[in-house]
Amino acid sequence: MKRIGLLTSGGDCQALNAAMRGVVKGICSMTDEVEIYGFDEGYKGLIYGNYRMLSSQDFSGILTHGGTILGTSRQPFKLMRTPDKNGLDKVEAMKNNYAKLNLDCLVILGGNGTHKTANLLREEGLNIITLPKTIDNDLWGTDMTFGFQSAVDIATNAIDYIHTTAASHRRVFIVEVMGHKVGWLTLYAGIAGGADIILIPEIPYDIDCIAKAIHNRVKAGKDFTILAVAEGAVSIEDAALSKKVLKEKRKKNPYPSVSYELAEGIREATGEEVRVTVPGHMQRGGSPCPYDRVLTTRLGAAAAELIMSGEYGYMVGVKNDETVKIPLQEVAGRLKMVQPDSQIIKQAKRTGISFGI
Repeated sequence: MKRIGLLTSGGDCQALNAAMRGVVKGICSMTDEVEIYGFDEGYKGLIYGNYRMLSSQDFSGILTHGGTILGTSRQPFKLMRTPDKNGLDKVEAMKNNYAKLNLDCLVILGGNGTHKTANLLREEGLNIITLPKTIDNDLWGTDMTFGFQSAVDIATNAIDYIHTTAASHRRVFIVEVMGHKVGWLTLYAGIAGGADIILIPEIPYDIDCIAKAIHNRVKAGKDFTILAVAEGAVSIEDAALSKKVLKEKRKKNPYPSVSYELAEGIREATGEEVRVTVPGHMQRGGSPCPYDRVLTTRLGAAAAELIMSGEYGYMVGVKNDETVKIPLQEVAGRLKMVQPDSQIIKQAKRTGISFGI
């Protein structure tokens, strides 16, 4: 009898249910002797023993459903070794609940913080398999994370809609896209949506260069400009500050986000009317796109094969359109950043897109 635990941790995205379905269907195709335990609200459920037994029927019909049937929560990795308000040792509690259910393996779906804790549990002796979930596509070791392409579709759609109103009113529009530390989502959506200027965290921007790009468009007879701006975009001046100083500066910042501060800077530098649109959590919602449904089905099936063969301590990713297993210790704590000199950046520049430098 195989006893498998499942949990989804961190921010939600469109293909979590599809990924869990892939794992369960993959296992059930190889054995009838299996018990599936789902932990509610991510690591919180594993810590406090909130779980329920699931059957294959629970995973039927959820391929197209966004969100997660198990619920999720954010449990910061840096606090995992800190006892809770009642003095509970969280790591020991997770190990005890794993042992209580006599689990053969714990399958964890999540992003960067989730993988740090997953690797911690591996180091503590638990059998762990992970799947790469994040709309940011910033997990090291895999070409693609699930949730990314679905979010790209939504963010691109937002930019598409902005085109008509920007052209009608002859304004500058900023579309703020999710992504605090990396700019993959903004980069892809910006290119796909025909943004004129793309600002991402990896390439600090110069407000004068942005103003020049807008002026050049006006001189060329193009009377509107669209900027795709990552929520973590940073100016050259702020990028030069230490993390501590920048954090203090942002605490005193009167603007709700970087886009509103940027909008004010553009108004002052160009005299143009500027509007800001923030799709926000819409980018995480709705049904997974077909690409993500295929990707998660493949990743889930590959995870099932590792479980049945007793190969643990891996994240299942995809490289060159082939599923691969990557040691957790190589994934945890590493970000896959956009490289400023990468081919995709060079090609975007060649088509006239400005990156604010």
